[in-house]
Amino acid sequence: MITNRMKDLFGKALLDYQNGKYTQDIITSTSISDDDILPVPYLFRGYKDMPIIEQKALKLCKGNILDVGCGAGSHSLYLQEKGFSVKSIDVSPGAITVSKQRGVLNATLKDVLNETETFDTILLLMNGTGIFKELNQVSKYLSHLKSLLKPKGQILIDSSDIKYMYEDEDGGYWMNMNSSYYGELDYFLSYKGKNENPMKWLYLDFDTLKFACDAVGLNCESVLDGEHFDYLARLR
Repeated sequence: MITNRMKDLFGKALLDYQNGKYTQDIITSTSISDDDILPVPYLFRGYKDMPIIEQKALKLCKGNILDVGCGAGSHSLYLQEKGFSVKSIDVSPGAITVSKQRGVLNATLKDVLNETETFDTILLLMNGTGIFKELNQVSKYLSHLKSLLKPKGQILIDSSDIKYMYEDEDGGYWMNMNSSYYGELDYFLSYKGKNENPMKWLYLDFDTLKFACDAVGLNCESVLDGEHFDYLARLR
């Protein structure tokens, strides 16, 4: 997800693929990791090609749904096909254009903090905690998401405990415990030789998420562990 101050290279990549101009993939990196390839076709995947955590989250959806950070609309399209009413939001103009072109019925360019409708299910996938940006903003986002829930509503969110990325060959950890939370990263993206403006991105371990949820009056339960230090949580 990209803020309005960004160049929207993510959206440009989605538009290129949607319009038959796919020639290169997205390159990402973080303040603690080297360049990695994000294949653009993967962002257009169907249900059978989604990770088990995403499949489980989609199966748990109920009522009217808010898909936060909808990207190319893959999750929204699956839910629409199952008969759900879905509102899909993203801060990437390109993503919203592509979602509409692919058939997402209610796709809107919007930051979740500006959302005011209420929902039975709020979906935040592909490291949903990333939009919180920094640990000190988690309570603000969780409180707002809570305000968007209908009675008996739920938030389905995934993330990863990236402590493993700091492990050395001897099984110890090289992180500076006096610095900020280890899941706070600077995130970098480039596409077709152009660099996006750096952005903040947050990975939350489950215990930290649960502690933050308790503080704002949300019940947080672990639903499923993924294959690589990731998890799906349900907040109610």
